[in-house]
Amino acid sequence: MINIDEIHNINLEVVEYDNYEIALKNFVLFTKIDDDIVIVVTKQHLSISFDYLSKQDLEFEVIFLNEISFDKLYSKFIETKTDKQMSDITESTKESTEDGDEDDDISSISEFLKTSADIMTSEESAPIIKFVNSLFYQAIKKKSSDIHIELHEFKGEVRYRVDGVLVKHIELDKKIMTLVVSRIKVISNLDISEKRIPQDGRTAIKIAGKTLDIRVSVLPTFYGERVVMRILMQSDDIPTLENLGISKDITQQLAKLTQNSYGMILVTGPTGSGKSTTLHSLLQTIESSEKNIITVEDPVEYKSDKINQIQVNEKVGLTFASGLRSILRQDPDVIMVGEIRDNETAAIAIQSALTGHLVFSTLHTNRAPAAITRLLDMGLERFLLSSSILGVLAQRLIRKLCNNCKEEDIIAEHHLEEYKIDKDIKVYKACGCEKCNFTGYVGRVAIAELFIINGKVKEMLQNSIDDEQLMQIAIDNGMISLSSQVNDMLVNGETSLNEVIRMGIK
Repeated sequence: MINIDEIHNINLEVVEYDNYEIALKNFVLFTKIDDDIVIVVTKQHLSISFDYLSKQDLEFEVIFLNEISFDKLYSKFIETKTDKQMSDITESTKESTEDGDEDDDISSISEFLKTSADIMTSEESAPIIKFVNSLFYQAIKKKSSDIHIELHEFKGEVRYRVDGVLVKHIELDKKIMTLVVSRIKVISNLDISEKRIPQDGRTAIKIAGKTLDIRVSVLPTFYGERVVMRILMQSDDIPTLENLGISKDITQQLAKLTQNSYGMILVTGPTGSGKSTTLHSLLQTIESSEKNIITVEDPVEYKSDKINQIQVNEKVGLTFASGLRSILRQDPDVIMVGEIRDNETAAIAIQSALTGHLVFSTLHTNRAPAAITRLLDMGLERFLLSSSILGVLAQRLIRKLCNNCKEEDIIAEHHLEEYKIDKDIKVYKACGCEKCNFTGYVGRVAIAELFIINGKVKEMLQNSIDDEQLMQIAIDNGMISLSSQVNDMLVNGETSLNEVIRMGIK
């Protein structure tokens, strides 16, 4: 028997030896060292492991692994097991669908529910629990932001939102799906007997040592309850602005703006454009022990140990406006307001920016200059805006074409004129292959336009001005518009015209 600490440069890989699934239950793992299969155990589960090994006729060398390394290898075994079972059920479902045999489809699903690996609880858990856990696991693996569960007349359906687009995952018998919905309501502390009114809840799951918060929304529909689960990530998962794809020039300008001790920085864009991620990424860059950073959000999407976060709860009167008022009595240096939705919140946020606080917030506008006119429409005074707002960042998340399967596209003449594309330039379209999960796209990249409120803009704000005039001023001051960046992506073959049309950028 050898202690792992005595061996160096070990590549711990999963070895699926005979009956490895039973061994897994007894915390006995198999791996390779110098091309030889060895048995891996840990002191934490020593009695269980040795009890199992004493009943087996195995001649492999036994090594001890420290607890952290053992857990990592154990997680690899669980992922391998789950992947295999999900692959089997997907293939089985496809075959039964092609044959038109719905009974076989339900049978294969039922078999999966009996044998699937449980990510978060013991192996003896009920089949429905295992299936719900596998849904979470697959969602994390596919990097989806939301899980949609829908009930129709005769069937249920699970879809994942991946890269901003819903992708079908699996179909189930309606009876099974009803049990799945009930399980989700149980773990979210919702009333399983109440099916007439909408319900909102939260739950937490742990996968491979990583805890994730899930926001759950249940809505009664004609054929049954519909569930949408939003996966809320931890602060450790927040990408930097550079990793998001935002240009170096804009990130440098934003860094200068965040060095101000007071003022407001706004991030705008439609739902799902990554506004919250950008705000938290900015907060991470300025976070320090010398600053008191407080946020009020709905929901708290990224939990952080270094930032004080307030969850909006309108049922008890904790709104953005009331939360913001309370924050001002907590001696903050930096304030983040999840969203400016009304005149009251906007007025308090502006006053906070004027009285010595650095304020971050979001608005739902399509272009950066439109944020100014939106706030004016809310009833705020021009002189307040010119004195408080430092800059406005508008952004979108654009899907990137899969380089493995993209094909040249033929563009209609009216689109060539509308998007100012030369007819001699090659433009590509999405096709779909195994590498991109047959979507034609792989990942997303953020594009952004930054409208800095300089002296000239402040002067123009004293008079009546519209979005078009503000847009022209911003471009004259060096702002690269979203339209220009999208056209560059089209010309470079990074995205498709259909994606640009879907995003509504012109």
